[in-house]
Amino acid sequence: MPQDTIFNEHRSLLASVAYRVLGSWSDAEDVVQDAWLRWSAVDAEKVDNAKGYLVQVVTRLAIDRLRSAASRRETYVGPWLPEPILTSPDVADDVARSESVSLAMLLILESLSPLERAVFVLNEAFGYSLAEIATIVERSPEAVRQTASRAREHVRRGRRRYDTDQATRRKVTASFMSASTGGDLTQLMEVLAPDVRLVCDGGGLAPAPQKVIEGIDLVARALVTFGGRMPPEPRVVVTEVNGGPGIVIYSADTPVVVLVLHLVDGLAEEILLISNPEKLTAVAGL
Repeated sequence: MPQDTIFNEHRSLLASVAYRVLGSWSDAEDVVQDAWLRWSAVDAEKVDNAKGYLVQVVTRLAIDRLRSAASRRETYVGPWLPEPILTSPDVADDVARSESVSLAMLLILESLSPLERAVFVLNEAFGYSLAEIATIVERSPEAVRQTASRAREHVRRGRRRYDTDQATRRKVTASFMSASTGGDLTQLMEVLAPDVRLVCDGGGLAPAPQKVIEGIDLVARALVTFGGRMPPEPRVVVTEVNGGPGIVIYSADTPVVVLVLHLVDGLAEEILLISNPEKLTAVAGL
């Protein structure tokens, strides 16, 4: 089988691993491209397990890139959020798969070390055994077991029990979209929890609050104000974003904002708003 055919057969898996480890689609694409360069330089006939080899290469490249990204994020303007991606409805209907790619989970993974994050992703999201992961990351099985245990504990402590019912999430997201784009403050407040948080990521490249806004009154008014700054005749789409319903706002064909709501008891407990144009390339094309 041609070398490029073998690689393309596993490209989707490699991108999925890299994205979950990095929380950045653009970085994940770079890692996959680097993996291709390494793959194209080896004699594929001498590789017994091409899939295992490629996952190993991508994981190690992602760990290295995540370590270098840590210093860049220290100087990031305002809150840092993962890059959103479009996902298919079948991902949303699988609770485990949707959680593994959700923005909420990717944010929790930010609290882990690069190695902990890679071990957790491979084990929890992709089902690799700890023995297999030990080979991938070149650590002893015991060291990987301890790393996995620490990672699971960090995730357990950081995980919020957000609503997972997709029908409820879609209904609330649609109501939120209608109220916020129409400037209806009263209707908007009906879908917000009293202690709702608004986290905005403009990265200094788009208008966005540089601090987290908390409380129903402040969040509702901030959203109405933000809605008034939208481009003329924006195109607003409710679609699947990171394993659940999200809102993508376009100016013509260019995405300018992504919003994702995390619900508790049917009300928006947390709203993530991403307007950094460098983070919206993966939601273009709708």
